[in-house]
Amino acid sequence: MVRRGSIHLPAQRLTASGVEVLDEVVAEEVAVALVYNGISHAVMMATPCDLEDLARGFTLTEGIVDKPSQIYDVEVEELDVGTGARGIEVRIEIAGERLAALRERRRTLAGRTGCGLCGVESLDAALRPVASVSAGPTIARAAIARAMAALPAAQRLNRENGASHAAGWATADGTLVAVREDVGRHNALDKLAGALARERAAGDGFVVVTSRCSYEMVQKAAALGAVAIAAVSAPTSLAITTAGQAGLALVAFVREGRLTVYAHPERIAA
Repeated sequence: MVRRGSIHLPAQRLTASGVEVLDEVVAEEVAVALVYNGISHAVMMATPCDLEDLARGFTLTEGIVDKPSQIYDVEVEELDVGTGARGIEVRIEIAGERLAALRERRRTLAGRTGCGLCGVESLDAALRPVASVSAGPTIARAAIARAMAALPAAQRLNRENGASHAAGWATADGTLVAVREDVGRHNALDKLAGALARERAAGDGFVVVTSRCSYEMVQKAAALGAVAIAAVSAPTSLAITTAGQAGLALVAFVREGRLTVYAHPERIAA
């Protein structure tokens, strides 16, 4: 039996000896619309679990609000969108002054899976200034390895369907305190941001992700106040540059006790 986020679907395996009928567990992917105070803002493809966290995190990391208290309410409703498909509408109520700012951004756009720039219509909006990371603890290499090693055990969806990214928050000593999953890597990080905001549980720490590290991932980690982001795979050039400007340590290729530091090595202890 699987829980929300994975579903059973039939498949066929073709081999030299013939055809085998399978009952496969696959990742759920649905269209999720974010609606602010009655105004449609963005549509993204996402895993339909922890959607309140996704909405809160996206709202914070995209700068739609400045602080969690400006999010008044979040409601999730499943909709029949025809042709046998279904979608989910997430209705977010935000402070009036933030809604006025949002209207100026004129964002109503359908995005790809886990779109990191959902609804952005201009280069200025896409490359807006990233939050500066304040002084924080130095993170030991062993702490990063510890957090990354603990991540697979917390990836329930990925164990079921093999298609889900994860983002986790670890304390300075590498203790993993929160994990969220999604088919989209940006979504997973937004869900993590929302969970931390809802539980007021961030404190000093760093982000670990099971994906590559792009500009959007750095931007969202900086918005969280992380001192570092550590990724299993490679970073992009803009991610490295942006992390350097924000004061965020960027660590990649965290595998088998090794890692590579691309930005702010002074924040990472050997």
